[in-house]
Amino acid sequence: MAHRHRNDDGGAPVVVIVGASSGIGRATAHEFARCGARLVLAARSESSLAEAAEECRALGCEALAVPTDVTVEAHVERLARTAVREFGRIDVWVGAASVYAYGTVEQTPVAVFRRLLETNLTGQLHGIRAVLPQFREQGRGVLIMVGSIYSRIGTPYVSAYAASKAGLLRLGEVLRQELHAERDIHVCLVLPASIDTPIFQHAANYTGHNVRPLPPVAGPKRVARQIVKLASRPRPVAMAGLAQRTFVPLHDLLPRVHDAVVPVLMDRIALGKPGAPLGKPDVAPDTGTVFAPRPESNAVTGGWRSVRARLLLAGALAAGAAVVGGTRRKR
Repeated sequence: MAHRHRNDDGGAPVVVIVGASSGIGRATAHEFARCGARLVLAARSESSLAEAAEECRALGCEALAVPTDVTVEAHVERLARTAVREFGRIDVWVGAASVYAYGTVEQTPVAVFRRLLETNLTGQLHGIRAVLPQFREQGRGVLIMVGSIYSRIGTPYVSAYAASKAGLLRLGEVLRQELHAERDIHVCLVLPASIDTPIFQHAANYTGHNVRPLPPVAGPKRVARQIVKLASRPRPVAMAGLAQRTFVPLHDLLPRVHDAVVPVLMDRIALGKPGAPLGKPDVAPDTGTVFAPRPESNAVTGGWRSVRARLLLAGALAAGAAVVGGTRRKR
């Protein structure tokens, strides 16, 4: 990546990573650092951002931390200006900032729903509007937005998150069409499945139950490497993850089966309460990191890759097979 993207002046590529304090964004910073890129890291938590920047410097690259709230357009504009002022250009812009929420459409407070849209969708728009003028001035650049498997499918209890990520799929499509004459400006969307990051611990929760990702859970390094690959060889959409990608053809080809399977998986696996009625409160409502970061829990991984996760996978597959079998018999 670093060799292919060397600038005209021979310098290393300049990569801006938004959402670099935790999870996929932080893992991506590490991968670009190993490639020798010059990094500009952005997130809400100043302390976590400083830690991430120091980790990247230890890998041998230049790294600048710029505290940024993507819901504030002026913050994102300042981020782009800072990157250009410090390094003279922006070669790659990675939008990885996201917040998450669990709850039915009725349970999820409107303010939480709105904040997810402002962060996950409008925050990406702020990044696009901030970096495109610089890309045009340079004559080239790569924009990479981190979407989700939920950009393509839906499951119960994640309506706000799924709506925001689905919006990114169309936003990227329209932007590519509008930039069709700009052959060296690329717009990419990466769609991770279940990834081992703290986003699940950070999620707002209105289900009354402890939540967990649907297994199998892939490591964030897998997504980070996909992002670095897109920087060198851009393409419109790339998926990253494991078995959940099989839900996409199931969703497209057998929508009724998909709609029958995923509620069972979410109830039994994601909520971990087989047979318990949704809404019977075991866990108090929590806004998670939707409105403010929790630096103490920011990390690359969330600890979800374990023997227990493999056992949950077995349960998920068994539940899914039972539901699919029952649906086929009924049909």
